[in-house]
Amino acid sequence: MTEVSTRYDRIAAGFADRLAGVVPGQWGSQSPCTEWTAADIVDHVIVTHRRVLGALTGAEAQEMTSDDDRIKCFAVARGEVTAALEDPAQASRTVSGMFGEQPFESLVSRLLCADTLIHSWDLARATGQDEDLDPVAVQQAMEFLGPIDEAIRRPGGFGPKIEPPAEADPQTKLLNFAGRAV
Repeated sequence: MTEVSTRYDRIAAGFADRLAGVVPGQWGSQSPCTEWTAADIVDHVIVTHRRVLGALTGAEAQEMTSDDDRIKCFAVARGEVTAALEDPAQASRTVSGMFGEQPFESLVSRLLCADTLIHSWDLARATGQDEDLDPVAVQQAMEFLGPIDEAIRRPGGFGPKIEPPAEADPQTKLLNFAGRAV
């Protein structure tokens, strides 16, 4: 496994654990993303995985429906990303996306890891679960997001930054940067 596939696996496992911890009555719980519920967070993460995979395969990302099994859909998407990362030809294939052309592995390393990591916290907060994030992934997400501050503030992206307290830990700084009140 490469550093990217190992890190992606840790982040995806954290999301999967929180996903498995959602009880039926919590799907409608308000998330830190003001217009989204816990279900909306999960659906977004799954569709984002599908879009990233679509950049590699050319397939159009299917939206989630109310009948979809979220745990199963995430497991399938996660497995497909992992398989692509483990295939050197696919991992190195150039894909196009919001941030220009880059190897598939780079798209996963940057966009998919940061998105899944932050939404793991959102899901945990919405459903009362463990909110601690992988500290190495937090640092790497901040390194990716910091330079693209303007791009992530577009409509449908992250909300306005929140100024963190001076003594804030790296996770709080990342979440505040992503517009989350911690």
